[in-house]
Amino acid sequence: MIYWFLKRVLAGPILRILFRPWVRGLDNLPSEGPAIIAGNHNHFMDSIFVPLLAPRPVVYLAKKDYFTGRGIKGAVTRWFFKLNNQLPMDRGGGSGSQASLESGLKVLREGNSLGIYPEGTRSPDGKLYRGRTGIARLVLESGAPVVPVAIIGTDKLQPAGRLVPKLRRVGVVFGAPMDFSKYSGLPADRFMLRSVTDEIMYEIMRLSGQEYVDTYASTVKTKLLTSAKPKKTDPPNRDEPKSDGESPSN
Repeated sequence: MIYWFLKRVLAGPILRILFRPWVRGLDNLPSEGPAIIAGNHNHFMDSIFVPLLAPRPVVYLAKKDYFTGRGIKGAVTRWFFKLNNQLPMDRGGGSGSQASLESGLKVLREGNSLGIYPEGTRSPDGKLYRGRTGIARLVLESGAPVVPVAIIGTDKLQPAGRLVPKLRRVGVVFGAPMDFSKYSGLPADRFMLRSVTDEIMYEIMRLSGQEYVDTYASTVKTKLLTSAKPKKTDPPNRDEPKSDGESPSN
């Protein structure tokens, strides 16, 4: 009830006025039954625009940090994401990631549509990066069709250093559903998982027109953070005479 109130009465109309979002391919989204909506990820508002334009609710797996913040800001963030049908996702691997997978499967088994970003994190530069194979596990275990989605223009909403997003048009393109039933009953080894993931990423790339980079976005982010840190400088040698711009022999 609250979800529909936000979408149709409170937040939805305001977002439509401010960003004038456009959409194509709505007929590609199944009207009922489980579906995995796999899209590119450039801005946190991607998880708002897709549900805003989709005719049915979309449950997103969002990073766990959004649900664990402290203080007033943490409480508001947690409340906002829960009202927007978003579930916490652990990206650290191990038992946490398995629990996230089970949460996604539960959504699909209940006949709902699940939104996921195969890249695992936001793109640092607007390019499309290598997909994580967690989406392939969801596909093979649920048997649900995959609807590739391209979210256009959100990479320009908030350039580095800007606190408030720009008011500009964004768009969402829903691609034709992808059926992976041909893999049903086969062992899901790492080669199959990679093949399914890459096939999905190719469709997202085709729809979005983004440059594809066969590297994980998280790896690129780590390198950028490392290079941005100030380098340590060696302390001055106290035994060396200070230079005053003249030769020591003068």
